[in-house]
Amino acid sequence: MSLLIGALTGMAVVAFIVLTERLGMRLYPVHGAAWRRLAMPVAGSLTMGYLLFRYFPNARGSGVPQTKAALFAHDGYISLRTVIGKFVCTATTLASGIPLGREGPSVQVGAGIASVLGRWLGLRPEKVKALIPVGAAAAIAAAFNTPMAAVVFALEEVVGDMHAPVLGSVVLASATSWAMLRLLLGNDPLFKVPQYTLVHPLEFGIYALLGVAGGFLSVAFTQLLLRMRKYFLKLPLKTRWWHPVVGGLLVGVMGWFVPQALGVGYTYVGFALNGTMALRLMAMLVVLKLIGVTVSYATGNAGGIFGPALFLGAMLGGVIGTVAHHLLPAYTATPGAYALVGMGALFAGIVRAPMTSVLMIFEMTRDYAVIVPLMIANLTSLFIASRFQEEPIYEALAHQDGIHLPSAADRDELSQRTVSQVMKSAEVKLPAEICVYEAMEAIKETRFGKFRHWPVMDKEFFLGMIGTETLEQALDDGQGDRPLMTVVKTTDVPHVHADQPIYTVLDRMCAAHLDLLPVVHRADIHKLEGIVTLRDVLDTYGVDSLSEDSVAAQRTS
Repeated sequence: MSLLIGALTGMAVVAFIVLTERLGMRLYPVHGAAWRRLAMPVAGSLTMGYLLFRYFPNARGSGVPQTKAALFAHDGYISLRTVIGKFVCTATTLASGIPLGREGPSVQVGAGIASVLGRWLGLRPEKVKALIPVGAAAAIAAAFNTPMAAVVFALEEVVGDMHAPVLGSVVLASATSWAMLRLLLGNDPLFKVPQYTLVHPLEFGIYALLGVAGGFLSVAFTQLLLRMRKYFLKLPLKTRWWHPVVGGLLVGVMGWFVPQALGVGYTYVGFALNGTMALRLMAMLVVLKLIGVTVSYATGNAGGIFGPALFLGAMLGGVIGTVAHHLLPAYTATPGAYALVGMGALFAGIVRAPMTSVLMIFEMTRDYAVIVPLMIANLTSLFIASRFQEEPIYEALAHQDGIHLPSAADRDELSQRTVSQVMKSAEVKLPAEICVYEAMEAIKETRFGKFRHWPVMDKEFFLGMIGTETLEQALDDGQGDRPLMTVVKTTDVPHVHADQPIYTVLDRMCAAHLDLLPVVHRADIHKLEGIVTLRDVLDTYGVDSLSEDSVAAQRTS
C-alpha cells in the first residue's frame, strides 16, 4: 500500500507541476499584454469559486488543515470527489496567477489517494487513518524534491508525533514518490543555488536579526489572513461563490503594474537566491505578496501557504542581505545566502515546523554550510511567532471551520503529568515470610484496608503484588499457614516507572484490573520506589472535588 500510494501520489504531483507551470506561462506571460495579467486571475478565481460552491465544497483551503481534520475528526475519510475537486480547482487557481502554493493541496490529494485506496480495499477505519500521513509525506517529497523533509513533515506537522508507528510506511511512500519525480522530471533541485560560506562570525548576529524580522512578518501574515478569513466566513453562505473573485481582482490589479506579483513566484525566488534581484523590487514584493496571498486565501481560493511562505522569506532575506552586504561588504556573504535562510525562517514562523524547515532547505541546496545560520534564524523566528501568535495557523484555520485539532500543548500536557507527581511511599508492605492468615490480619488492622492489592517484599526485594481475593481463596482452601512467597505471583507483575505519563497508569490498571500499581526502578524491577493508586490519579485531575455525597445531591437537585 505504501509503495502504491507513493507512486500514484508522485504522478499526481508531477501532473500538478506540469499543468500549473506550463499553463501559467501561456495564460499570463510576463511580457504579454497587461489586460491578460488582469483578466486571468479574475476569470480563474470566478471559475474556481463556482466549482467549489457547486460541486466541491470540501476542496477549499490549503489542504493541510483538511488533511489533519480527516485524520483526527473523520476516521481518515477523504472522498474521491474531494480529491478530484482539489486537483482541478487548485490547478485552475494557480494556472490563472493566484499567488498561492501547490504543496498544501498536494498534501490533501496524496492523503485522499491513500484514503480512497484504503477504503476500496476494505481496510478498517484505524488502518485508513494510518495511511493519511503516508500520502501526505509522498506529496511533499514530490512537490519539493525533498524526501527526508517529507518524512519529518508528516510526523511533525500532520501526526504531531515524531515517534509515530507509521514511520516505516511514511519512509517507503516518500522514497517511492521521490523516485517517480526523478523518473518523470529528472533530479534537478527545486532551486539552483551557489555554494555559500560563512564569511565572518558577525553574520550570526545578522542571521538572528533576520529571524526576528521573519518572526514578526510571520505574525503579520497569520493574523492578517485569519482576521480577513473570519470576516468572509461571516457573510451569507449563498454569497460564497463570488468571494474568490475579490482576491482574483486584487491580484489582477497588482499584476497589471507588477507582473512578478502573479503566481507562486518560484522563478523569482531563484533570482533572489542567486543575488540577481534589485533591492527595491524585493521590498515591493514582500508587501504585495503579503497582501495578495492573505486576501486570496481568506476569500476562499484553493491553494496553499507553503510556497508563499518560502517566497516571502526569500524576498525578506534578500532585502536584509542586500542592505547588510552594502554596509559591511567585507564581513557578510552575498544576499543570496540571506534569502535562503529567510525562506526557512518564514516557513518555521508560519507553519511552525522548524525541523522540517531545516531539512527542507538543506535538501534543496545540498549544502551543509547553511545549517547553523538556518537554525539560528529558524528558532528566533519560531520563538517570536509563538509569543505573539500562540495558536499555529493550521490549528487556527481548522478552529474557524469548527474543527478542534489536538495541539502540541495538549500532547505536552499529557506527557508532563508523570507518575512521580502522584506516587507515594508504600506504607504497608507485606513481608514474604508471613503466612496468608497473618497477611489478612495485617490488612484488616491498617487504614489502607480499602485497597484490594498489596506489595509483597522479601526484605528490600520486591516480589510482586497479591490481591485480597487470592488471600481469601487460599484461606478457603485451608492454606492459611502457607508463606506469602509461595502464593504471590512473581512473574509478569504489572508495574510503572516514575517518569512515565499518568495515562499509562490508567491503561495498566484497566488491563490488569488493579486499583494499585507498584512503581519500580528502571534498572531493577525488584526495587520498589513507591506505589500509585487509582484515587491518586483521579485526585490529579480534580475528580476528588466531587464526592459521592455531592454527586448524589446534584442529581437530586
